[in-house]
Amino acid sequence: MSSEAQAPRRRTRGGGGAARRAERTAVNIEAAKYIERNIPNFEVLNEEAMQIIETNAETILAEIGVNFPDNPAALKRWADAGAEIESERVRIPRGLARALIKTAPSEYVQHARNPDRNVRVGGNSMVLAPVYGPPFVRDMEGGRRYATMNDFDKMVKLIYMSKWIHHSGGTVCEPTDVAVNKRHLDMLYSHMTLSDKPYMGSVTAPERALDSVKMSEILFGESIADKTVMTSLININSPLTFDDIMMGAMEVYAQNNQACIVSPFIVGGAMAPVSVAGTLTQVLAEALAGVAYNQLCNPGAPVIMGAFVSSIDMNSGAPTFGTPEASKILFGAGQLARRLKLPFRSGGSLCGSKLPDAQAAYETANTLNAALLGGVNFCLHAAGWLEGGLVTSFEKFVMDADQLGVLHSIAKGVDMSENGQAMDAIREVGPGGHFLGCDHTQRNFKDSFWKSGILDYKPFETWQDDGSRDTMTLANAKVKRMLSEYTQPAIDPGIDEALKAYIADRKASEPDAFG
Repeated sequence: MSSEAQAPRRRTRGGGGAARRAERTAVNIEAAKYIERNIPNFEVLNEEAMQIIETNAETILAEIGVNFPDNPAALKRWADAGAEIESERVRIPRGLARALIKTAPSEYVQHARNPDRNVRVGGNSMVLAPVYGPPFVRDMEGGRRYATMNDFDKMVKLIYMSKWIHHSGGTVCEPTDVAVNKRHLDMLYSHMTLSDKPYMGSVTAPERALDSVKMSEILFGESIADKTVMTSLININSPLTFDDIMMGAMEVYAQNNQACIVSPFIVGGAMAPVSVAGTLTQVLAEALAGVAYNQLCNPGAPVIMGAFVSSIDMNSGAPTFGTPEASKILFGAGQLARRLKLPFRSGGSLCGSKLPDAQAAYETANTLNAALLGGVNFCLHAAGWLEGGLVTSFEKFVMDADQLGVLHSIAKGVDMSENGQAMDAIREVGPGGHFLGCDHTQRNFKDSFWKSGILDYKPFETWQDDGSRDTMTLANAKVKRMLSEYTQPAIDPGIDEALKAYIADRKASEPDAFG
């Protein structure tokens, strides 16, 4: 890690009066609270099935083992904990991983710079975060193209403006016009200043994770060791491999009490068995090992059990999404996470379509509904995913973000209050009448039905007169409208200057690298 990354933080206080004046004149952006489920989780596994999967996962860890390549510090931690080490292979005795993960919290709060945007992860909550990782973007004007930092900033603004999305996310697209070793600094600055929602840190190198910690300390004006302000994605190289880059980033975050999503990345039939039970067994084995290692780095650090699983088209080899097999794995993995008392990550607006079309809608709806019913606590890729995760689509983002309101509504369950029972309305109307003008309807109609902000419900003639616009065209118009109405949330000028100075110092400390 560079000496610049270890340098003392600059003074970040100052400019408070200007920030308060900006806050008083800022436009209020409506934002829904994270989902709190008032509905039961759907469970696909019975007790016998869960016990079989758990036993088989322990067998994998004890007899087959997992690899921690190029990471002698990890091998030493495992050896000290009682694992058997052979070269880079770690064999974990039965029960050891389960014992280690008991220190992981069952839920935690991720703090945002705006306390009203804090989220609780775990329990009955569901936090919705945007698409993560695509190198390409697509919109109706520019088509499919490599993403730039300008595209990244536009996405962060849309996320901030979206009512039903609770989290700003991380690499919402990969800005290829900025050097690989420096773009994380610009991405973090975008999340920190263009939004006041929670965000994710960089995981592409341990020193970039440390930059994320240092910049977060500047943003919050204090040490973050006892205040979780990032939830970041650590992928496992399935099958059964924990590479040193991801593990190095996780070590930094765990040691600084920042949350990690430990997530197998599986394409069924290629990186795991083709069967649902076999894949669930591998998911559990990898998650147990990953979460246990996280706790070896810092017992009590917040950590999420993840499961990102797609199936495969056996003719083309391409991943497929929104399939029944993927939903069964999500449901089962959620059950296993709850038995371990861990928060659970899965789901998203996953699809394989090249455009925000009917295929994209079907596959996305299947995955999002499964995530809600399956008890997902942190839903990454909740909006904007296209083309198997290669593309961030601006139009699909606002289409997905609109539909996330449906999840909020379903999660509330059924109102069984006196008002919800509506007996007064039924008495008032009686046989043969209608409810349009009754008192109950007048008191409740504004909030009784979920309303789309995009979908068209006009009569045919009106729709035709308005230009016969399809959903993608309507979404494109909404993207433009949201960006035109965007107002940056206030930030202390002293903090902003300190962030800019840190970025400038770090960028000057090493040459650009694009490989």
